[in-house]
Amino acid sequence: MPGGRLSHQDRLDIAAGLADGLGYAEIARVLQRPTSTVSREVARNGGPGGYRADHAHYATATRARRRRPVANGGAAAARAVEPRQAYVERFATMMVDGGLPRMASRVLALLYTSDSRTLTAADLVRLLKVSPASISKAIGYLERVGMVYREPDPVRRLQHYVIAEDVWLKAWEVSARTNHNWAETAAEGVELVGRDTPAGERLTQMAEFFERLSEDMSGGAGFQDCLAVLAVLWQADRAPDVASRLGWPVERVVDAATYALKASGQDGAEQTTGQAAVGEA
Repeated sequence: MPGGRLSHQDRLDIAAGLADGLGYAEIARVLQRPTSTVSREVARNGGPGGYRADHAHYATATRARRRRPVANGGAAAARAVEPRQAYVERFATMMVDGGLPRMASRVLALLYTSDSRTLTAADLVRLLKVSPASISKAIGYLERVGMVYREPDPVRRLQHYVIAEDVWLKAWEVSARTNHNWAETAAEGVELVGRDTPAGERLTQMAEFFERLSEDMSGGAGFQDCLAVLAVLWQADRAPDVASRLGWPVERVVDAATYALKASGQDGAEQTTGQAAVGEA
């Protein structure tokens, strides 16, 4: 509505218009808003080259909260909350820059910085001020890549969401898979256009670059072979002797062996035995 506040969808439309090279007047006609509204919105939030819809929306909301009078001691509480909310958004932006989807990043950042060990879908909707459908889609993605899992609450009939213990290893694996997908897509292009063509040469360089990057991130075949051999040779009762030879704490030896066992798909019984070796040492 002309004269009303810009919604999140309005800001997404502005960002899409800027990306398509539209002028302020054209974007304003699409939104049925004054051109001055669009120009002020863009100028206030990064300019044509740096405008981000999500950032603009939450920055505007933050400015509005700062202007709102707070009674009595509420001002101190508001000042305490706002930096935390801003940190969650910066945390999420960092993960977006690393390749995670925007909403999945915001959910993960909120779970990671929450005082509670778990959050429900209703908690996430309330705290992030988004639709249940957005939360459902983000949780679905995080579950697929193994970064978040569900804990059912049979009493309240709710699903609680918890961060996986190896969440950052999962994030690393997602990045490695993404780079491998880039490499495979570029290689398909080489087959299509021919290696000796100008496009084929560019795609070949791209495929080689991302394949090397993927191998470096995943450790390469040689590294995986080493882990498999270590897992097979691992004997928990020798952990103190290995630690003594390496000059490491026993816990570090057990952690390394546990990682090798998990990476090579060995049975979890060896891990339990390894933990017991730490106690005996």
